[in-house]
Amino acid sequence: MPRTAVALASLAVLAAATVTACDPGTDAGGTTATPSVPATLVEQKLNWTACPAPSTAQGGGDKPEKLPDGTKWQCSTMKAPLDYADPDGRTIDLALIRAKAAPGSGEEHLGSLIFNFGGPGGSGVSMLPLFAGDDYMELHERYDLVGFDPRGVGDSAGVQCLDPKVMDAWLAADVSPDDAAEEKARTLRARSYAQACESNSGAVLEHVGTQEAARDLDLMRHVLGDRKLNYFGISYGTQLGGVYAHLFPEKVGRVVFDAVVDPTENILASGLGQAKGFQKALRNFLEDCVKHDSCFFRGKDPARGEKDVITLIERLDEHPLATEFKRPLTQSLALDGIAAALYDKEAWMWLRGALASAAEGDGTMLLVFSDSLRQRTDEGGYGNINDANTAVNCADYKDRYTTDDVRRHLPEFRKASPVFGDWMAWGVLQCTGWPVDGHAPTVEVAADGAGPILVIGNTGDPATPVEGAKKMADELGEGVGVHLTVDGEGHGTYGVNDCLTGLVDKYLLDGTVPKNDTTCS
Repeated sequence: MPRTAVALASLAVLAAATVTACDPGTDAGGTTATPSVPATLVEQKLNWTACPAPSTAQGGGDKPEKLPDGTKWQCSTMKAPLDYADPDGRTIDLALIRAKAAPGSGEEHLGSLIFNFGGPGGSGVSMLPLFAGDDYMELHERYDLVGFDPRGVGDSAGVQCLDPKVMDAWLAADVSPDDAAEEKARTLRARSYAQACESNSGAVLEHVGTQEAARDLDLMRHVLGDRKLNYFGISYGTQLGGVYAHLFPEKVGRVVFDAVVDPTENILASGLGQAKGFQKALRNFLEDCVKHDSCFFRGKDPARGEKDVITLIERLDEHPLATEFKRPLTQSLALDGIAAALYDKEAWMWLRGALASAAEGDGTMLLVFSDSLRQRTDEGGYGNINDANTAVNCADYKDRYTTDDVRRHLPEFRKASPVFGDWMAWGVLQCTGWPVDGHAPTVEVAADGAGPILVIGNTGDPATPVEGAKKMADELGEGVGVHLTVDGEGHGTYGVNDCLTGLVDKYLLDGTVPKNDTTCS
C-alpha cells in the first residue's frame, strides 16, 4: 500500500557503515564510526515487571495473556541515546517485552530471539503476545522471545502528530485528486500534517530512522547478554534487519526475514511494485470468490468482480456510504479496508461480505477493516502507527516528489492497478514538505562476513511482492542470503505454511541451513 498508509512493507535506508553500538572505531572502508555509547548505557540492568495493557499509542487492547505453558510476559524499558552522534546527550526509553524460555532437561538455552513485525510503526510490545501463543511456542522452548517498540513507535518516544478527531478527517480525505482544486487541497493537508508533527514531536523526528533503530538493536543485544543477535524480522522488520547486518555483520547470529522488502527500490519504484502486488492479490481473491455462494458479484468471471470494485471505488469519490459508526465510508477508507483484508487469505471470507454489504449501501464492514489497519480504538483514539510510519520513512528516504512527478507516472500506476493505482501514485508524496531531510534514495544491506540469513518471499504477497526476497538475498551477498519461496497467499509465511515453518524452526533451533532457492508449496 502507499507509504501514506501503514503498509507493513516499507523500505528503510542507511548511511555509512559503523562498528558495534558499544565500541568506537572505523568500518572496513575507513569511515569514522559513531562515538561509543557510554558505559552507563552499555552496562544498564533492565528491570522486568508484569506487563500492563498496551497503551493507546501501542494500539490499545487487553493485558497480554500467559503463554499456553504458563509463562508470564514481562515488560521493561531500555535507555538509548536520542542521537548516536552525541551518545552522552539526551536519552530516550525504549519499551520492551519478553517471555523467558524454559528449556527442557538437556536442552540448551539459546538466548534472546528479538522480533520486529514491521510497519514501520508497529509496536512489538503489543504485537508479540498476539502471535506467540499460536506460532512461536516451539521457539519459546529455547529462546527468550523479545519484542520492542522501535524509536518513534508506541511507548518508545512515539511520534504524535494529530489529535484523534483531526486524524479521522485526515484519513477520510480524498488522497487521489482529480483536478487542480483537489490537488491544492491535498497539498495543504499534507503541509498541515507535517507542521503538526514538527510542532508535537520535532525533537525526535531527526532521530527515528532505521540506522538509529539498528544501533538500538545492537545495544539491546548487548544489554540482554547475547554475544550475537538472533532476530526474526517481518515486512519492514526485514529492512531493519538488513541494515543491522550491514552495520554489524560480525554480530549476526541466526536471523530470519519473512515478507521481504526490496532494498534496491526507491519510494516511487516501491509504490509501483505494491500497486502490482495488491492488484495481483485482488485478482487472486476474485478468482477464489467465484467458488463461493457468498461472492458479492454475479457470474463466474473474476473480471466482472474487478469492474464492480472499480465502480464502487469511483462512486465513493463523490458519494460516501453510511455506516453504523456515524462516520461515512469514503473512497480512501474503502481502499484502506480492501487492502487490509488482502494481507491475509483467512480474511477473504469477510472481505466477500464487506463488498456485498457495500454494494447494498452499507460501508460498515469495510470501515472496520480500515480502522483495524489504522489502529483506531473503540474509544476513538489512534495508535501512533500512522505517524510513526511517516516519520521513519521520511527520515530514511531522501527523495521528495512533486505533483508533476505523480502526473507523469500516473499512467504507469493505473496500468499496474486499475483499483489501487491512483492511491499508490499519490502516496509517493508522503514525505514532500517534511521538516527533516531523508538519508538516501535506497538501502545498502551488503553484509559480507555475516552468517546465513533466511530470506523468504511469498508468491501472493500483496505488500512485499515476492521478487523483493530474491533481490534482498542477492544484496546481502553470496553465502549470506539464503533465498526461500512459498507458493501461497498473504503477507508472511511463518506459522501459515508448514513446510516453511519447519525449515525456519530447524534453522533457529538447530542451525540447519536449508538449501538456497528452496520452494515450499
